[in-house]
This record gives sequence, structure tokens and C-alpha cells, in this order.
Amino acid sequence: MKRKITVFLMSCLVLMSVLIISPLNAKAAEFDIDFEPISKSLYLENLDTDTVVYTKSADEKRYPASTTKIMTYIVTAEHVEDIKNTKVTVKSSTLHMLDGTGSSMAGLKAKEELTVYQLLHCLMIPSGNDAALVLADYIGDGDINKFVEMMNEKAKELGCENTHFANPHGLHDEEHYTTASDMAKIAKHAMKQPYFMEICNTVTSDCIGEDRYLVTTNSMIDPVRGGDLYYKFTKGIKTGSTGSDSGYCIVTTAERGGYTYLCVAYGAPYENLKLGEVYDNGAMQDSINLYEWAFGNLSIQSVIDKNDLVKEIDLEFAWNKDKIQLKPAGSFSAILPDNIKSSDFEREYDLPKSIEAPVKEGQRIGSVTLSYKGSELVKMDLVASETVDRSELLTAFDGIKNVITSKWFIISLLTIIGIIIIYIVSFKIYRRKKKTRRPVKKYRKF
Repeated sequence: MKRKITVFLMSCLVLMSVLIISPLNAKAAEFDIDFEPISKSLYLENLDTDTVVYTKSADEKRYPASTTKIMTYIVTAEHVEDIKNTKVTVKSSTLHMLDGTGSSMAGLKAKEELTVYQLLHCLMIPSGNDAALVLADYIGDGDINKFVEMMNEKAKELGCENTHFANPHGLHDEEHYTTASDMAKIAKHAMKQPYFMEICNTVTSDCIGEDRYLVTTNSMIDPVRGGDLYYKFTKGIKTGSTGSDSGYCIVTTAERGGYTYLCVAYGAPYENLKLGEVYDNGAMQDSINLYEWAFGNLSIQSVIDKNDLVKEIDLEFAWNKDKIQLKPAGSFSAILPDNIKSSDFEREYDLPKSIEAPVKEGQRIGSVTLSYKGSELVKMDLVASETVDRSELLTAFDGIKNVITSKWFIISLLTIIGIIIIYIVSFKIYRRKKKTRRPVKKYRKF
């Protein structure tokens, strides 16, 4: 009996050793303006930071009128290698396509030969519909519809989701539309084209003859004829209106104090049908007001700096250190209101509760998302601010702690204790029985 209990006890001890030694299985900003705009759609973007700072119905479809010619310029420039020296003959049949339309013209003459460079001046400065058709006919190899297809293909390429062109000049058509945000994409691409900003910011030009002056339709860049709508910080770009169908439209940029903005204004009221009065150009006035608001209230400010210590989390297995500071992986600045405070930023952290040493300086630990008034500004990685070595002693202690607090260790320990108790009880019972057992005396018979 004694031998059997001893063997069983040794087996339990071996099992417990196996349990202890074996590894256990583990169980993405827009701001409030200070005036009431009258345009149906508005879009204002800071070009220094690519930040959209204000929109109003910027994704609703509008008739773009002659701001269409921005795309006409793009397609032309991208299909003519030598803009200044490539010559085009004006066709009489092309000019007759505009008979009776009462549209804006550059005064082109049938059979005259002009360079593409000259025609682009005629397109953008006086908003010549005749120049638009002549260029479209030339680039489309005599097929203006082919040119329009190129315009639509380019719009898709630029990511314009709500744009469709039906002609190269912008005369009203139900199937000719865009949005303020789409036109902003088109305008930004146009600004990269050769001679674009030079031409669209020209007030007057005699490039087709001294007696045939081209005069801008953009009052915002014209100090002589612009009147109250002249805004000296404006650079280009294109006006447009087909009367009440489109209202007043304009796409411009403005530079002041080291900042540059792009503004698209669509659908400002054109006329009061009841009174028979034509309104002032509200698209230009809204643009001026937006620029004044932006220049007066916004500036580039630091949102987060790479040297800022923004958060700390628990650190495990490091000697005499239980926290580690985290800092941004980089710096980020944005165009923001001048009176903004750091407490105005909303911060959402994506971090573990703790990390284990060793940790290297610059090691990614998590991220933080900063927002302002519900609009996400930046998502930035957070990294360790220092290098921390691992303590092997603490690691060993933790391993022992994990083992002795594990379910299987406790079960094994209780089992062994139970076996020992059973052994002790059994042994005592055995001894007691042995003591109480008396020997039987044998008597010899005589």
C-alpha cells in the first residue's frame, strides 16, 4: 500500500513539472463665414495646404456657362505640342455655327490664320465662343463632338463625378453641367498648363492686331472697368453667364500675404423677372467677400509637432520605469482660424493599454486622429520618445507569476495537496488498524 501511494505521488509531481515547464497557450475643416452669400454654390480652397475651408452646395449640379472654357483650354494645351507656333485656319462654317446665339465673340474672321497661342487668348480674355469652336474643330480633326468627348474623358480622369460637357463654349444645354467642387479640380489642373495663368490674368491684349483689342470679361482683375468689383489680389481665371439659366459664375484665385486661394462661385442671381432688372454680379461679390474673410481670419498654424509629448502609456518589463511618453511621427500644419486654441482640437487615440520592453525610440505604438468641429484634420502615427531596455529579472518574475496564478497550476497544486491529504489520512488509518490488531496466542496441547 505504501509503495503504491508513493508511486502515484511521484507521477503527480512529474505531471505538475510538465505543466510548469511547458509553454501555456495564450487565451481620416470647414469654417463659419461672417456674411450671407447669394451664390447657389461656393467652393473655397487654400492652395498652400490643399485645404477646403468653405463650401456651399459644392456638389450640386450647376450650369457652368463660359467657365467651361477652362476645360477647353486643358484639352487644347494637352493636344498641341508647340502652342506658340502651331497655326490654325478659321473656317467660315465653324463661325456660322454661332449665328443667332448672341454669344460672346472674339471677332475672329473666316480664313484668317492664327496660332493656337493667339486663339487661347481669344478664348480666355473676351470669352470668345468663336475661338472655342475653332480650337475644338482643329483638335477634333473637324469633329467638334470628338473634342467634347475628350473633354468628358479628361473630366473623368480628374475625378469629376458630376460633370458632363455638351459643347466647348458653355452655351446652355440641359446635358451640360458640373459642380463647384468638380470645377475646382479642373481649374487646379488648368493652372499647371503652359501659359494658362498668364493668359487668363491678362486684362487687355492686342495679340491678334492693334485694332482688335481683346478685353477681359473679369471685372475682378480690371482696375479700369472693374469698378467696385475690382479686387487687386485676384489672379484670373474665368467668368461665365448664360442669363437666368446659369446665373453669374466665376472661377478665380487670389494671393495675399503669402497665401493663395481658389474660389468657385456658381449660380448667383442674374435678374429679377418681376422688375425686369439685371442684378450686379453676385458671384464676384461673394468671391471678394470670401477672400476677405479668409485673408482676415485664417492662417497656417501648427496642429501637431513632432517634438510634442502627447500621451503616455504603461510600460512593462522595464527596470525602475513603468510609463513611456509618446510623440508624433511627424509635424502637421493646417489653415485654421487665427483665434483657435489647442483645446479646440478633438483627439481620438488608438493605442494599446500597455507595451512591453524592449522599446526603440521612433517605434510605432499607435495613432491619434485630430479633428476640429467634427472635421478630421489629420491621422498621425504615435511613436516611442525613447529607447528602453528589457529587464530579464522582471521578465523572469513575471513568468513565474503567470505560472503560479494560472488555472492549470492551481488545479495541479490542489490536486497534489488533495493527494497528500489522502495519503496522510490513509497512512494514519493504516497505522491505527495495525496497532489495534492483536496477535492470537497459540496453546500447546499436552
